Amino acid sequence: QVQLVESGGGLVQPGGSLTLSCAASTSSSSEIRAMGWYRQAPGKQRELVAGISRGLSADYAESVKGRFTISRDNAKNTVTLQMNSVKPDDTAVYYCYALDTYISPQTYWGQGTQVTVSS
Repeated sequence: QVQLVESGGGLVQPGGSLTLSCAASTSSSSEIRAMGWYRQAPGKQRELVAGISRGLSADYAESVKGRFTISRDNAKNTVTLQMNSVKPDDTAVYYCYALDTYISPQTYWGQGTQVTVSS
């Protein structure tokens, strides 16, 4: 079982920066292969923002590439999204996810944290 707790959301001005963090509470048998972030804006479908594997290979949505950076600490079971040069279109609820492959694949989700980019 995996429980995810997110933090770092809030209001930020265009061009500013924000850091989102997610901490996973896992059993000793958990094998988290990938962690990352999805986001969902009102009236739009949920989209992948960034993901990172246990081997620290990262993938980004084209809309955030060059502005956002994802990192992961395997020992501490944490993942961080550094958001720079934010835009109003980045406004959304951001959801942390973790893919646990112990015994069988299982995806876990955080509760979501609101990011609002506005002047």
